[in-house]
Order: sequence, then C-alpha cells, then structure tokens
Amino acid sequence: MQALRIGVAGVGHFGRFHALKLAKFGVLAGLADASAERAAVVAAECESRCLPLAALIEASDAVVVAAPTAHHFALAEQVLRAGRHVFIEKPIAATLAEADALVALAEAQGLVLQVGHIERYSAAIQTLRREMAGFAPRALEATRVAPFRPRSLDVSVVLDLMIHDIDLVLSLVDAPLVDVRAVGARLASGLPDYVVAQLRFENGAQAQITASRVAVAMERRLRLLGDGGEIRVDFLARELRALRPLTPSRPGAAPDENMPGWGRDEATWTEHDSLEAELRAFMASIQHAAPVEANAAIARAALATALRIEAALG
Repeated sequence: MQALRIGVAGVGHFGRFHALKLAKFGVLAGLADASAERAAVVAAECESRCLPLAALIEASDAVVVAAPTAHHFALAEQVLRAGRHVFIEKPIAATLAEADALVALAEAQGLVLQVGHIERYSAAIQTLRREMAGFAPRALEATRVAPFRPRSLDVSVVLDLMIHDIDLVLSLVDAPLVDVRAVGARLASGLPDYVVAQLRFENGAQAQITASRVAVAMERRLRLLGDGGEIRVDFLARELRALRPLTPSRPGAAPDENMPGWGRDEATWTEHDSLEAELRAFMASIQHAAPVEANAAIARAALATALRIEAALG
C-alpha cells in the first residue's frame, strides 16, 4: 500500500509535536502556519517544507488541523471539501453548528474525521478501563490543575483542560446528562482560568470536575464511587488503588480487616507515547478502515457538555 502523506495546518505548541511525530513516521507532506517565521523553524526541524494551505492540502492524503480553536472549522472544512481525511485537535470546533457541519461533510465525503481526545489513547485510561470491568460509578470526582502557562488562552480552561475529563466522565457514565452547574473565574487571562463543574445524569450518577490553569502545582486525579466500592487514580504517580468486593477474578486482592468480604488492590502502568498512539490510530483508520476511537460523535458530545458548563458560569 502506498505510504500516506499527511500535512499539518498550524504548527504552534502542539502542532509542532504532530509535525515531529509524522516526520518520524516518514509521512509528513509539509506544513502550513499563519506565521511564516514559525513555519520555517518547524519545517527545518522536521526536515520538511512550508506550503500555502491550498498547496499543502493538494500534496496530502490527510491533514492535521492544530490551529487555534476559532480556525478549526474553516480549515477542516477546506480539507474535507478537497476530499482529504482530517484530524482536528480538540475541541472539534468552536460551536455545535460548526461541529455538526463538519460531521455531515465528512460523512457525505466518506472521509475519516478524528479529534484529538488524546487521553483515550493513554496507558492510564486503558488501565482504568480494564480495572473497571463490571464497575458502575455513581459518584465521580475529577481534578486536573496546573500552574499558569501563557498558551492556549484563546479558549477557557473548560475547552483547554477540562474537556479531557468531560470526555472521560461521559464515557464512564452510561446515561444522558440532565443538569449542569458551574462556578469559576478569570485570574490571568480574559477567559475563565479555573472552573468547578457539577454534572447530574439521568440514572442518578453525579460528577464533579475541577480544572485550573492557575494552580500552585500540577495535580491530576480521579475518584469513582459506586455499589462496587471505590477506585482512586493518581495519574501523575501512575497509581490506581481500589476497594471492592472480593471475587475469584481478583486473586491478588488483600482482604480488608475492617470490611469482611472486601479487599484492596492496586495497579500501575508504564507510560507510552499517547500522541504517537493516536496518530497511528488515525493512519490505521485511513488505511485499514479501523474504527475511530475519538470520533466525531464523541467529540461533539464533549463539546456540547463543555459549552453547557461555560453557559452555566453566567
């Protein structure tokens, strides 16, 4: 099979990483950016070439759109109308109308549309899913905070950081979202820099998601509670701890001395390159019709919830 040619539109902080990975794979067709100077620097680093957008699309079988969110729709629409597959960094678009238009266009053209919900390809989430077999969470607490960095300030912390945990929570709760409440504030930018959101689902499950880009230190944790016990994940420490009923399928669990019939166990994981994993998945979807894990429907649901949270801030 002929090797893919994949271009990158937008080579800022994250787009540069996409370009470097694709160059490593030997499939980078070139890159385009609104800043000719930045494009030249990254092109030299990747031993690739700078092209005008139209020429980049023409030279590519697929294009990664990694420009600021406000430009996602216009760039992705141009790529799709040219008959090329597209990978869009999260969020899929700035509005639901734009997201729906891209979904419809990709379907009409029979093209792959993947969105950069990179956590779905992480070793941590893959481990969590294995450990959660048969576990139905009723209460979820997610925390993702980091010190301030002057980038990605074109969107609020909801679309910058929280959207990862929004997608995770939606994937773990098998029920429609019925209510959203949120508080937050602007501290270092013109958009909300910290937000605490409370989500309530039709089956009674509730989630609290905290995101901040103005934190004292980095923290990333998840806590799940349900009839099946408790699961806690510290993503930075690469540690999962659980308290659950003892079963033959958990021979390594240590009985809890205060809760007869219950046991404690732990799991860990070895990190892998999540960006490389999601780009390889994108290529497999194009070349081998592999299912798209971070597909347009998933991305739209995450965007819709993020926009409801922003609206709830008032």
